[in-house]
Amino acid sequence: MASLMIFLGEFGPMQMVLVLAVVLLLFGGKKIPELMKGLGSGVREFKNAAKEDEKPADKKDEIKE
Repeated sequence: MASLMIFLGEFGPMQMVLVLAVVLLLFGGKKIPELMKGLGSGVREFKNAAKEDEKPADKKDEIKE
């Protein structure tokens, strides 16, 4: 991790503004909300899948006892 910090340096507010400006230029103002909506639904699906994966494991433990 330290080598990554040496390579990238400190990531401060000016760097974040620069990254946001580049993203805005690449994707445009209309495309960004669509991308964020897709990202949000992907995260939601991942959380639901993780919850479903935990439920059968709990039931298996109860059966063994």
